[in-house]
Amino acid sequence: MDDPLPSCGRDKVYHSEGWIYDNRDCHHGLTGDTFRQNVFTAVTGFTSVMCLLCGGNTGIGKTTALDLARRGARVILACRSKQRAEAAVNDIRRESGNNEVVYMQLDLASLRSVRSFAETFLKTEPRLDLLINNAGLYMQGKTEDGLGMMLGVNHIGHFLLTNLLLDRLKECGPSRVVIVSSVAHRFGSIDFNCLNINKALGVGESFMDTMKIYSHSKLCNALFAHELAKRLQGTNVTCYSLHPGAINSELGRNASSLVLALIKPITMLFFKDVEAGAQTTLHCALQEGIEPLSGRYFSNCAVQEVSAKARDDAVAKKLWEVSETLSGLS
Repeated sequence: MDDPLPSCGRDKVYHSEGWIYDNRDCHHGLTGDTFRQNVFTAVTGFTSVMCLLCGGNTGIGKTTALDLARRGARVILACRSKQRAEAAVNDIRRESGNNEVVYMQLDLASLRSVRSFAETFLKTEPRLDLLINNAGLYMQGKTEDGLGMMLGVNHIGHFLLTNLLLDRLKECGPSRVVIVSSVAHRFGSIDFNCLNINKALGVGESFMDTMKIYSHSKLCNALFAHELAKRLQGTNVTCYSLHPGAINSELGRNASSLVLALIKPITMLFFKDVEAGAQTTLHCALQEGIEPLSGRYFSNCAVQEVSAKARDDAVAKKLWEVSETLSGLS
C-alpha cells in the first residue's frame, strides 16, 4: 500500500498500514456506540507525521486529536484558551500514551495572533502534513480587527493561517487541508456589499440574524475549499470541506441561556456525540485515494453535492479576493 503522506526529510519510516481507514460503518443513522466499535481497524503507526489542528480543546476537535495521537502522530492543538488547551493536551496524552501532543496559542479573532502563530510554527516545526481548520463559534460581536466575529473566526482566521502555511504544506506533500463546514452552508449567502461596508457577513443581533450569519460563515468555508483546490492544482496538497453532522458539542457555549434551553431537547434526540461527529473529519484527513476529490464536500464519510452557491466559481474567486484584503494578504 502506498504511503499517502510520505516523509519529506525525516529519518523515521512509519507503518503505512497505520493510515488504513475502515469506513464501512461510517454512514447516516449509526449510533455513537457503532462508531466506537467499528470505524477504525488501525490505531497505530505514523510517527513523525505532523498534524496541526485548530480548535482542538473540546468537541470533535479534541476527539479528532485523540485519534491522531493514538496513531502516533505529533499533534499541535492551536487554541485560544491556554487553560482549556493544556487540560485537553493532558487528557489526550494520558488516553493515547503519546507525549507528542502540544499546545500553541492561537486566537483566530486576531490577525496579529494568526501571523505570530504562523511565524513561530514555521521556525519551530520542520513539517506539516495535515492542517485541520476545525475551530468555530456561534456568537455575535467584533474581532480585534473590527471584523464580524463569525466572519473573522470561522473564515478569515483560517484563510490567513492556511495561506501562511501553504509553502510548508507543499514542501511536505502529499499533504492535506481539511476545513470543517456545515450543512448550514445551504442556508447561507454572501453579501459582498455588506462585507465591504461592515466587514461582516450580516447585521442584526436577533436569534434569526445570528443563525443566518453562522450559515453565511459556513458557506465561506465551502467556497474556500472550492477555490483553494483550484489554486493547488499541480501541487501535492489537496483540500476538503465537510459537514460533521449535527454535533452535541460546545459550539454554542457562547449562545444565550434561552437559545440553549430551546435547542437542548433537539440535541438530545437527534445530535451525534462528538466521537461519531469526528468520523468525517478523520475520513477526509486519512482516507487514501480521495486526492482526485480535492475541493469537494463530504458528509457521513462520503462525498456529497454542495448547494449550487458553494460551487459558484465567480463567487468563490471574489470571496478569495475580498478575504485577501480583509486578512491583509493583499
